[in-house]
Amino acid sequence: MFVKICGITNEDDALLAVAMGADAVGFIFAPSTRQIAPQKVYDITRRLPPEILTVGVFRDDLPSRVVEIAHKAGVKAVQLHGRETPGQCKEIAVHFRWVIKAFGAGDEILPSADQFGTDMILMDAPEPGSGKVFDWNLVGDAPSQLKLILAGGLNPGNVAAAITEVEPWGVDVASGVEREPGKKDPIAVMRFIENAKGAAPEQYLGDDEGPYNWDFE
Repeated sequence: MFVKICGITNEDDALLAVAMGADAVGFIFAPSTRQIAPQKVYDITRRLPPEILTVGVFRDDLPSRVVEIAHKAGVKAVQLHGRETPGQCKEIAVHFRWVIKAFGAGDEILPSADQFGTDMILMDAPEPGSGKVFDWNLVGDAPSQLKLILAGGLNPGNVAAAITEVEPWGVDVASGVEREPGKKDPIAVMRFIENAKGAAPEQYLGDDEGPYNWDFE
């Protein structure tokens, strides 16, 4: 089970997430209370092990700006959380092996998500970043061949139920493991990751559960 801890704003929280077993950490470059400068992200990402996927989160930026900032920050992947077109996503994907396209629950475009040129999509609440739970049945509109990352209102108390019901490829959390905006709660991070990994369907418990080097796929 792929687990991403998003909204990282400092090195301590990034290292905490890694130590607790997260597979990915996310840094928000879009306007947000958790927004972080690219240079600060670079100082963090260069200290993380290669098996951690570092993700820059953007919303409705020009592809050239996404590429410029992501390279400056040293992240390996980008997450597009706005109304980016399939053409824009494909343009960005030329520069990054991993692109995550986010969709809000009930988005009429979701059934066509396989047209965006990425095999990873993220399903969030209708208001991205709101930290609100949505009707998980809406996930069924996503193309089944894509790797689905579930977000939106997840926390240590409900992540296991979400995984059992939806059976996503991965889960993503930001506010659900925070002490305050931009600052993670160590106990919540630990419990979220433990509960998510513990709830993974048997199909995920194979030889690929060990550390994965994202630099060499």
